Amino acid sequence: MRRRVWVATFAVLALVLAACGGGGGAEETTTTAPEAAGTTEAPSEAVSQRAFRFVVVSHGQSSDPFWSVAANGVKDAAADMGVEVEYQAPGTFDMAEMSQIIDAAVASKPDGLVVTIPDADALGPSIRAAVDAGIPVISMNSGSDVFADLGVLVHVGQTEYEAGLIAGQRMAGEGVTNALCINQEVGNAALDLRCQGFTDGLGGNVTVIPVDLADPAGAQAAVAGALGANPDTNGILTLGPTGALPTLNALEEAGKVGEIKLATFDLGPEVLQAIIDGKMLFAIDQAQYLQGYLPIVLLTKFLETGALPLGSVDRVILTGPQIVTAETAADVIAFSEKGLR
Repeated sequence: MRRRVWVATFAVLALVLAACGGGGGAEETTTTAPEAAGTTEAPSEAVSQRAFRFVVVSHGQSSDPFWSVAANGVKDAAADMGVEVEYQAPGTFDMAEMSQIIDAAVASKPDGLVVTIPDADALGPSIRAAVDAGIPVISMNSGSDVFADLGVLVHVGQTEYEAGLIAGQRMAGEGVTNALCINQEVGNAALDLRCQGFTDGLGGNVTVIPVDLADPAGAQAAVAGALGANPDTNGILTLGPTGALPTLNALEEAGKVGEIKLATFDLGPEVLQAIIDGKMLFAIDQAQYLQGYLPIVLLTKFLETGALPLGSVDRVILTGPQIVTAETAADVIAFSEKGLR
């Protein structure tokens, strides 16, 4: 898997370097790109504006700490490529609404479409309609196991089962035998795969606890209740910061920080600080900034050259999993505070 990461990374870097040189016949005037969210300095050079319009449809809202970083990647890539990009998402985790947003995006005839695929059954018809309309589609974040069946060109993200497997193996190495898997989006196939991989990697008992990402107090209460119902619990994996912080609060309230091993998927300043402080073992980073950034670069160069880096035979360009521990968290936290990790 590590070899595949480097192959994909070098291929994408080659594209980015090529992009810096402009090119293609769809360029208009040269203007200065607007500053993208998450950056601290305005662009120092003029950016060639291309007559491309892309739509990004995500199942996660940009107001969510995780998705705000992905949205920063989208905005920065739009500025760097000189293209127009619209970021859209349902108000909540709602597949019916998301499919309607994709349908509306397809009807608007964009030059390219980027989607997440948390539920292929619900979103598949809308994604296929985009492909059938001749719109190039790239998936990001979720859908690594199903994107090819829908006609999507390439996927940018991590393979979720393998990421969960790694988390389970690391937890087992810490002596964890009875664990909770805190799922903030039950029904999201990617998160279900994380729990499945975690269970297999741990080789012990795992209980899945659903929580509402929009209700931190309710999530904390749900974790506290699960700890009471499962007194042998000695490890917890949360599937994102929106579950990690309420879980940490529940452990602190119960006086079990350190006694019960805690790890999480995805980053945030609070998560990284908890790792530095020894309250969490590790976090699994999937580099969501790159998940937002790279598809815009890939679509731009695909339209200009007809080529794509395929990463490997399965066409997944891996951005993770990258394990962040106490030894590396201090180096990462500055990027997280800037909205880049």
